[in-house]
Amino acid sequence: MSRRRKRSSRDGAIAAAFKACAKERRSAFIPFLVAGDPSLEATPDLLRALVAGGADVIELGVAFSDPIADGPTIQRASHRALAAGSSLSAVLRIVERHREELGVPIVLFTYYNPVHARGVENFAAQAADSGVDGVLCVDLPPDEGLRELQPALEERGVDSIYLIAATSTKERIDRAAAASNGFVYYTARSDVTGEREDLIPTLAREVKRVRRRVRLPVAVGFGISTPEQVETVAQVAHGVVVGSSLVRLVEENAAEADLAGRLERRVRDLTAPLGARVF
Repeated sequence: MSRRRKRSSRDGAIAAAFKACAKERRSAFIPFLVAGDPSLEATPDLLRALVAGGADVIELGVAFSDPIADGPTIQRASHRALAAGSSLSAVLRIVERHREELGVPIVLFTYYNPVHARGVENFAAQAADSGVDGVLCVDLPPDEGLRELQPALEERGVDSIYLIAATSTKERIDRAAAASNGFVYYTARSDVTGEREDLIPTLAREVKRVRRRVRLPVAVGFGISTPEQVETVAQVAHGVVVGSSLVRLVEENAAEADLAGRLERRVRDLTAPLGARVF
């Protein structure tokens, strides 16, 4: 496979997905799953279920042995995926085989260790050749990303995405925005991923603060798990990320013949309120 030609993020699939949602006056829905959970063979069917349910962008987790930013649900999924033989190479093969069929952008959600071990240039080339549209290294600060990873990805037309939290200073927000393309990811919690009963009361104000400083779409994740929470976040954010509740559904129904159907129905429930965006 040949490398993708260099392009602006404005011409990319992620930007196009957000623009399409904006035309429909709604937020984008971005579900997350760990590739290889419950098995590598099952993962393509689960990705199809996400798309059938209404996914606009998919975050595909690369299983890692020490997922320090993730709560217990996604930690267990990572361990199951590793036990099932998942690896960075296996994830890239899944994307290569199914990206065009799925028809929505794929963002790799990974820790930096697998990227560093492979070599930044090799990783960027292989990600681009596989059809990956964006990369989010959850433990890589934007200052470090700007030095190596972001240029290597941008050269090959792959977006870089960085995290912003409620505790982020204006300077940190500006650095993350400068290093990102596609969208920036605002974490609704300053701790690890996982389902929560309630959103933080200052979320709307904090997201608006970030939007005023960032030229890119702002997607919100960490702790969003119910249709009611999706509706609330969709009123202030360009995108809504749901992960742990979907990963838990996979965990609890892994042995069911209708696992993909259950997942699709759950995503349909979560995407139903997305017409509520008011900005």
